[in-house]
Amino acid sequence: MGLTPEDMSELIAFRHELHRFPEISNEEEHTAQRVVDFLANTNPGNVITNLGGYGVALVYDGDEPGPTILFRSELDALPIEEVSQIPHRSTVAGKSHMCGHDGHTAILAALARQFGRQKPARGKVVLMFQPAEETGNGAAGVVSDPRYDDIRPDFAFSLHNLPGTPLGHVRLKPGVVNCASRGMRITLEGKTAHSSMPETGISPMWAIATLMPALVGLGSGSFNDDEFSMITVTHASMGEPVFGIAPGHAELRITLRTRLDERMAALCADAEAMAQEAASRNGLTAAFDYHEIFVASINAPEAVEHLRTALDAEGISHDEAELPMRASEDFGTFGHGAKSAMLFLGAGTDHPQLHNPDYDFPDDLIEIGTRIFMRTARNLVG
Repeated sequence: MGLTPEDMSELIAFRHELHRFPEISNEEEHTAQRVVDFLANTNPGNVITNLGGYGVALVYDGDEPGPTILFRSELDALPIEEVSQIPHRSTVAGKSHMCGHDGHTAILAALARQFGRQKPARGKVVLMFQPAEETGNGAAGVVSDPRYDDIRPDFAFSLHNLPGTPLGHVRLKPGVVNCASRGMRITLEGKTAHSSMPETGISPMWAIATLMPALVGLGSGSFNDDEFSMITVTHASMGEPVFGIAPGHAELRITLRTRLDERMAALCADAEAMAQEAASRNGLTAAFDYHEIFVASINAPEAVEHLRTALDAEGISHDEAELPMRASEDFGTFGHGAKSAMLFLGAGTDHPQLHNPDYDFPDDLIEIGTRIFMRTARNLVG
């Protein structure tokens, strides 16, 4: 049984409600509860809450043995002030769903409605409403939760909407689709001094000034090369915002990016060595820490074929263009224990880009995304 007009009206209203009340990564308590409340009447065999944070997993069991398949959406919004005047615009200052996670969640809610009416014939279907995708710790928290062992999938699927691509057209390919990345914070410590006598202190000025271009220069290789690496300087600070004190402290934040996880360790080592050498040369100490760690997202060929079969059956156009992407996605973590694949669903060629302050998820994609995933599920578990 497919979605009725009443279903679609209620799913769109649900998506709009999520949009009005956004919660950023690791704060999705009320968003998770809205999901649980909205889908309570779909009668899942099991509901797991607070999974890896505020994650929610709804499990629909078949009567016969079979594979476990997982579909993932994200719960978190972004710390961006929405500028649009849509009726369902964010009611929370400085926070908004500018990546479409509200729409992805509505797609999984549509699956829940259909599995509530007709459960899988075999195996089990897990609908994973994941927290904290934007900070990279959500998927890692889910798979490290001991309760994940009870729902560990054979196949994992996800999608992300993609502005700049025709509405409803799909980008999909096997292999790398999203880069590995992580944030690195470099802290340099010296000694403050009176600004009239800077020679009596130890300033990080020269070190931080030379490090920024030098670290960027560590990037190498073409993006189409597995040896590709890239460093982006995202923030720098030094001393206090005053005129009487020569600085004794500085921080530099950079993002390291590689196509493959194996290349990341070497890039981190090179960046640390360069920063340590600059610190020593200038009489400073250096310290390092890492944040927002994303592994590479790699689509398994067998999982991709299941999605392609569903796309062809539903008459949805697809190709491999524009993949892989430099951007990161923490869905790659699920691929370390399952055959996983993510597809990218076109949001329109002229649609505002992800993370733009005037972005809004196209409601027309709820029905399209649901058809793709539902066909994939029925092919695998009936």
